[in-house]
Amino acid sequence: MLRNIRDKTIKTVGTGILVVAGIEVTTKLPSEGRSSQLYHDLSDKLVTPLMRKVLNPEDAHNVAIYCVKLGLAPTFRPNKLESSRQVSLSIQGPMGILFPNVVGLAAGFDKDGVAIQGLMDLGFGFVEIGSVTPKPQPGNSKPRMFRLKEDLGVINRFGFNSVGMMAVEENLKDFRKQAPVKNNASTGHGDILPEEQKKDIVNFVGGFMLNTGRNAWKLFFPQRHDKEKSLLGVNLGKNKTSTDETQDYEDGIKTLGPYADYLVINISSPNTPGLRNLQKSEPIRRLLKAAIEKRDELGNKPPLFVKIAPDLSLDEMKDIASAVVENNVDGILVTNTSNQRPASLISDKRNETGGLSGLPIRDLSTECIRKMYELTEGKVFLVGIGGVGSGHDVYEKLKAGASVVQIYSRMVYEGPGLVSRIRKELSELMKENGQSRIEDVVGLDHEEIYWRKRLDRFEVVRTNSETTE
Repeated sequence: MLRNIRDKTIKTVGTGILVVAGIEVTTKLPSEGRSSQLYHDLSDKLVTPLMRKVLNPEDAHNVAIYCVKLGLAPTFRPNKLESSRQVSLSIQGPMGILFPNVVGLAAGFDKDGVAIQGLMDLGFGFVEIGSVTPKPQPGNSKPRMFRLKEDLGVINRFGFNSVGMMAVEENLKDFRKQAPVKNNASTGHGDILPEEQKKDIVNFVGGFMLNTGRNAWKLFFPQRHDKEKSLLGVNLGKNKTSTDETQDYEDGIKTLGPYADYLVINISSPNTPGLRNLQKSEPIRRLLKAAIEKRDELGNKPPLFVKIAPDLSLDEMKDIASAVVENNVDGILVTNTSNQRPASLISDKRNETGGLSGLPIRDLSTECIRKMYELTEGKVFLVGIGGVGSGHDVYEKLKAGASVVQIYSRMVYEGPGLVSRIRKELSELMKENGQSRIEDVVGLDHEEIYWRKRLDRFEVVRTNSETTE
C-alpha cells in the first residue's frame, strides 16, 4: 500500500514538474507569475478590450477595481535599466517624502480606497484615492462616464460620488494594518504536521499536498519582491450641498490626514456646482490658509497639495501661484479634467457634459505645467496629469516642470500593464539622453531655472561634504 502511494505521488509530482518546466520555457509564467509578459498581454490585449466591448464604462471600471482587489491584475514587470540601477526613477518630494518612482495613479480610479495594495503592486510609485467627501453622496445620475474611443479620451460627470470619509477611514485603517507577507518557503512537511502525527500516512499525504499547493500558488502568483514603498495620497472634496466648503476640507484633513503620505485639496472638478469658484483669488487664499493650519495640527504633517483646472486664464494661474507660495502649500496638481472640447474630437460622445480627460488634453495639461513652473520659478513641487500614455509623454511633462506624473484615463485603452511599459520607456529615454536621475530631466524646458536649480543642488552637496570632513 505504501509503495503504491509512494509511486503515485512520485509520478504525479514528476509529471507536474515536467508540465511546469514546459510552461516556464515557453511563457516564463511560473517564475514571473503575474509580472510575466504573457500575463500582461492577456490583461492588456484580451481582457481590457473585452471589457470595453461587453461592459459600459462605469461597470467596466467597477469590475477592474474588483479584480485588482482580488489580486488578479498583473504586477509590475521590472525593466533592466531600473533593476540594474543604471537609471533611477525616484525623487525626493516635499517634507522629505520619497516617491519611489515618478508614475502615480490619479484620483478617481479607487475613490473609496478599497484596492490600494493591488494598485501599488501594478508598479505605481504612489496611489491617490478619492475624491472623498465628508458625508456619503451618490454623485450624479447615470450614465456619467463615456468613452471617446476614436480620440483615446474619456468624459465623466461623476460628481464626487463617495461613501464618505468615515467609511474610507475604515478602509485606510485596514490598509495600514496589512503586515508584509512573509515569503518563507517551507523546507518540508514538518512545519505543517505536529511531531506525533508524522507516522500517520494519511496526515503525511494530506500535509504534503497542502504544502505543495501553497508553494505552487506562490510560484505561479508570487508576492511582490521589490523593496519599493509606494506612497498613499488622499484627495479631498466637498459635499454638493455643503454651505461651508472650508469646514468640509478641514474635516477631511483631520479625519483622513493621519493615514496619508500626502493630501490633496480638490477645487477643480467641473462636476460639482460652484467648486471651481474656489480657485479665485480670495476664496483660494482663505481655503489654503485654513487647510495648512489644520494640516499642521496633525502629528504626521503630510504634504498638502492643491489640484487645479486646465481651463484657467493666465491671470488666474498667477493668482493661484502666488496664493500657493504665500501659504506655503507644498505642491500643485496640474491638471484636472477639462471643460474644453477640442475641434479635433471625432467621437459621437464628444458633446457629453462633464470633464474631458485622456489624450485630447495631453498637450493642454503639459502647457499648463510649463506655465505654472515659470510662475512659481520652479520652487513648487508639481504633479503633472493629463493624457499620459507613454514614457515619452512622461518625459515631456517632466521637462515642462512636473516632478512626478499621474495616469488614469489611458489605462481604459492600454490596460493595467501600461504602468510597467511607461517606466521601461521612460528609463530608456533617459538612458539615451545621458540622464540617470529624474532631477536631470525636471524643468529642462526652462534653461535659466534648470541650471540655477542644478547649481543650488551642487552647492548643497558640496556644503554637506565639507561638513562631514
